[in-house]
Amino acid sequence: MAISQVSITQPVQPTLTQTVAQTIPSQNKESFGTVLKNAISAVNDSQVASDNMTNKLVNGDNVELHDVMIAAQKANITLNTALQVRNKVVEAYQEIMRMTV
Repeated sequence: MAISQVSITQPVQPTLTQTVAQTIPSQNKESFGTVLKNAISAVNDSQVASDNMTNKLVNGDNVELHDVMIAAQKANITLNTALQVRNKVVEAYQEIMRMTV
């Protein structure tokens, strides 16, 4: 059993701000409405996929139970994430409205 040597010459991971700045050039920015529409569409797609898998299982199609449960959990997580983001946006809006001018 050999122990390999630890190398310090591995590249350093870029910071989050550098990564975001590189992935979103200024000429390719999407509007807020487009981003919101895509996010809601993704949540809806996961819900529909979960419903389809559940219906296939109920109808006796060749679907594994664990695949159905995974799809249901993914749909649940995406919906809860969307709800939490919405709550934070509403909270931020309310905080802005409480500011005195």
